[in-house]
Amino acid sequence: MNIVVLISGSGTNLQAIIDAVESGKIDGKLAAVISNRPEAQGLNRARQHGIETVVLDHTEYGTRDAFDADLLQAIERYQPGLVVLAGFMRILTDHFVDHFSGRMLNIHPSLLPKFKGLNTHQRALDAGEQEHGCSVHFVSSELDSGAVIGQAKVKIDANDTADSLSQKVQQQEHVLYPACVALFCSQAIRLSPEGVRYQGSLLPATGLDLTEDLTEE
Repeated sequence: MNIVVLISGSGTNLQAIIDAVESGKIDGKLAAVISNRPEAQGLNRARQHGIETVVLDHTEYGTRDAFDADLLQAIERYQPGLVVLAGFMRILTDHFVDHFSGRMLNIHPSLLPKFKGLNTHQRALDAGEQEHGCSVHFVSSELDSGAVIGQAKVKIDANDTADSLSQKVQQQEHVLYPACVALFCSQAIRLSPEGVRYQGSLLPATGLDLTEDLTEE
């Protein structure tokens, strides 16, 4: 299965996926990495592993629709079975999301449906939460609201700050995201009208809790 990854920044989740592909944990091929920012460090990560890169600078487009139209065409040139958003800092148009429905994943730094949007770590602290984490979900037209595939949890300690909590969660992201990509590429999961189906069974709305599996690794 061809995989196209969209990035905007350093690409640490991209690196985790590259490592999982190269170690055989993901049965897929990284066909391309596309960034909306020419200076994104993740582009260098891709090139170091011989992965084709594409830059579409969003600042050169007058409208979101025009950018998304070119992005869609750039992605489709690689005939992907899966599109992975890995720190891609763009709000996508409904047409774009609908086109890739059921084959586009995102990772969000919270235990969805809690704390959609930005500043999730500070918001979790301000709310007095005892645990926090990350969620991998199918992308839908509503921000951070697509069907959840899997989640990983971390404990919030009394001395945690937004920065320390971010580091904890990011460590889990680097295990959770490749695990969920592997499930998709092996066809163990798919998006149905009812939600995410895992090996024929409908997952609960909060997704598959992979915390124990991640801890063991």
